Amino acid sequence: MTEQRGPEQQSGFPRRDAEGRIRTLGDLLGVCLAGLVIGVLALVLFDWAFASIGAGDFGHTNGWLAVILPAWLFWDDFRAWEFGAARVVAAVVAAAVGVFAGLLIAGLGAGLPPLLSGALAAGAFTVAYAALWFPGVRWLARRTG
Repeated sequence: MTEQRGPEQQSGFPRRDAEGRIRTLGDLLGVCLAGLVIGVLALVLFDWAFASIGAGDFGHTNGWLAVILPAWLFWDDFRAWEFGAARVVAAVVAAAVGVFAGLLIAGLGAGLPPLLSGALAAGAFTVAYAALWFPGVRWLARRTG
């Protein structure tokens, strides 16, 4: 049997409200960036392992894969919001700006190995998405009722 917790008794990180939404932008960014670092480290480990057995050169894995854990958290927070236009509009705008920021950074780092340029692009996407999603969905939810 699972223990039911009230909003004031809830423990864990990131901190969430009674509906399961992340409470603060700092929590969202902190967990997303930690997930990004874990993703990059996992990619470096796999890339090193494959390069050491001769299955390619080190640094040629796509660094964009590091965005998997932050995207999972974004999806979880998206699901915590009530069904409605506010969450969809906020997610679409944040994703568009995040992809643009990521592609811009990837383009500026075109001379770098794909692992590094993709990881930097994934970081830009993560920060841009979180910075727009968190205040955007709250503002739109208040405006639409």
